[in-house]
Amino acid sequence: MFFWTYFRYDGEMQKNPKWWNKQHESSWERVKAAFKRDWDQTKHDVGGHEPDTHQHVGDTVKQVAGKEAIPPRGMPNYEQTEDAYRFGYGARSQYGTRYPQWDASLEAQLAKDWRETYTGMDWESYKATVQRGWDHDEKSGFRKAA
Repeated sequence: MFFWTYFRYDGEMQKNPKWWNKQHESSWERVKAAFKRDWDQTKHDVGGHEPDTHQHVGDTVKQVAGKEAIPPRGMPNYEQTEDAYRFGYGARSQYGTRYPQWDASLEAQLAKDWRETYTGMDWESYKATVQRGWDHDEKSGFRKAA
């Protein structure tokens, strides 16, 4: 199995956890566009100058209706959270058989992997985004929380 520690992305070096491989990279590229479309749709829905991508906007609707907390000001934008989405998505492929559900054991493993990979990026600040990447299902969109 070939492991990548770093790879080149738009002129920047991007870090990978020690278990990241070509399969993770390939499948991440497939869902990356979905994450971007979700972000673009959200910007469109709140009046931004983005095209309507007709992406599922359930989270946005829940936030507007007050049924889901609106993230606090200063929450990172997509470009700042891509590593966390990517990490969570790849982690499901890596650990999904051993940990079929997000639980304390999985979270401890991912926190360890995160800290080894992304020094200077606090796990607690990115944990929810990692979990959202973990929960992504290509066939039906995002899984519903249990």
